[in-house]
Amino acid sequence: MNDDRRRLLWHGMFLFLLGLLTGFVEHSLTNPRMGLAAHLEGVMNGIFLLALGSIWAEVRLAAGAKAAAYWCALFGTYANWAVVLLAAIFGTAALSPITGAGHSGQPWQESLVTAGFVCVGIAIVACAILVLFGLRRTAKQ
Repeated sequence: MNDDRRRLLWHGMFLFLLGLLTGFVEHSLTNPRMGLAAHLEGVMNGIFLLALGSIWAEVRLAAGAKAAAYWCALFGTYANWAVVLLAAIFGTAALSPITGAGHSGQPWQESLVTAGFVCVGIAIVACAILVLFGLRRTAKQ
């Protein structure tokens, strides 16, 4: 089995576990609703990495582009879980008006969480575009 594929599968299961464990503490966070979101992000992003690992051999990209997709996937999924968990701990409402309703953190906390969400968004969109490009019908064998 390809090492990158196996590592994606490992990280998928590990992030899935982190998501499950987050579910045990969500009620004790400053914003429990955001804690629930962190729990779900961990579980869903873990499943995403498992799915990506399952199709990794079919992604046909140049070595640099494939490495970029791999690292964007890992950064984006772990950072997504971590930023949402941080938002739950801080009680911020940055870029999450529904789950953050009635909460607000210190200005530096709101800025940190906002920057985190922006970085996550860029990384995951870049990963999705690269993987889609690598799965196109005309991709070189």
